[in-house]
Amino acid sequence: MGRMPIYKLKFVSHKEEIMRKAASNTILKSSLAIIIAGMALVSASAIASSVEEGKKLAFDRKQGNCLACHMIEGGISPGDIGPPLIAMKARFPDRAKLRAQIYDATAANPESIMIPFGRHKALSDAQIDSIIDYMYTL
Repeated sequence: MGRMPIYKLKFVSHKEEIMRKAASNTILKSSLAIIIAGMALVSASAIASSVEEGKKLAFDRKQGNCLACHMIEGGISPGDIGPPLIAMKARFPDRAKLRAQIYDATAANPESIMIPFGRHKALSDAQIDSIIDYMYTL
């Protein structure tokens, strides 16, 4: 047999290039999926940790002390000055509004007797965020 015509060589080369790009895209997509799945696991773990920290603060009689004024499921000796902390995500679908309430309830209601935890630096921003993460599980 003789030599293969040049136009066939180009066709084979083009076909191989297409196959190579397809394989590269598949590898890239698989790698991206693995990275995203890993980030989701890390994120879920971080949220779970934040929820636990928020629960500790809410039940801690020396820091958050939400139980002093509010009934929280599982809490011992809750207060009844404030409303029960139930269905919090339904009551505060806008996370920013719940954050503002904890940070400084007197901003929205000057007559509020709730401690302005953020304004008075009784809790850090991170601690308030953890409490909100916990409250969204109630």
